[in-house]
Amino acid sequence: MPEGHSVHRIARQFAANFVGKSAEITSPQGRFAEGAEQLNGQIMTDARAVGKQMFLEFEERDWLRVHLGIYGAWDFAGDVRVDPTIQIHGYTPGHSKLGQTGEHSRPSGAAPIDNEGEDSVASIGAPRRARVRMAEHDKESEDDRAFPPEPVGQVRVRLLTDTVCADLRGPTACEVLTPEGVNKVLQRLGPDPANANTTAERDRFIDRAIAKRTPIGLVLMDQSVLAGIGNVYRAELLFRAGIDPHTPANTISRSTLEVLWDDWAHLLDVGITVGQMITIDGLEGKAYELALRDRDERHWVYKLEGTPCKRCGTNITLEEMGNRKLYWCAGCQS
Repeated sequence: MPEGHSVHRIARQFAANFVGKSAEITSPQGRFAEGAEQLNGQIMTDARAVGKQMFLEFEERDWLRVHLGIYGAWDFAGDVRVDPTIQIHGYTPGHSKLGQTGEHSRPSGAAPIDNEGEDSVASIGAPRRARVRMAEHDKESEDDRAFPPEPVGQVRVRLLTDTVCADLRGPTACEVLTPEGVNKVLQRLGPDPANANTTAERDRFIDRAIAKRTPIGLVLMDQSVLAGIGNVYRAELLFRAGIDPHTPANTISRSTLEVLWDDWAHLLDVGITVGQMITIDGLEGKAYELALRDRDERHWVYKLEGTPCKRCGTNITLEEMGNRKLYWCAGCQS
């Protein structure tokens, strides 16, 4: 499932290409025909992400809410403008604050990222490999240069301007909401440091987490406590903090939860800018390029079960927690 950094990247794509413009909005698949008709022709006035959910505002105060779920993804085509704060395929438009030390500045001509990533101006969301499994009958267009391209597969909604096309496939949620409906959704979501990395929002996370008696490994996946974290960031954040995922959240000190918040803000910032969930700090040169291509080289524990921990040598453990796979190191997280 795409995690919070992916959705923020999508929202920035919409801000750069659609906000301030009217779009022809259709539902080639037909399942969103009524909503598409309601939004069609309206000027988009805002694009924002909160955790794993994206909200597009239109001039008549209608909102399009999209939750990608496991298989959802947005495909962009045409003369797509790149938001200057994110990196795409080996170059950094403008200046990124994460590039000041060189740690997250990709060298010119760097090799493309691996098939599990989404670092592409053309497609952001579920990895293409998963989407092929979801719809093996879908065929790529014979002429990728044609604009607008023919809809491929089960396109739930298409937004089209004179220059840019955005197609949504496979979302868990795609609906039109009133401002009141949006507020109801937002009230159910926890804080997102990419929107407001403030003391008040950090305290809101801590207060909600410390009220839970359930294991912190479950609490971090609760979107009402902290928005945007999925399986990858959950495993990596707990490893980086040295926290046993089974520890009841209400027994963790406020200072430790503050560290978790600050680290989540840091990793989320990296993910939004780079387009990869890089959770090992200090990677440079060839080690950084390798991490972009190979998932195992950019994570400490995620999907590394049975292999020695990079820090202590203890074999990484894999177990089930809350019907999701949990990866952790019993040596470092005890």
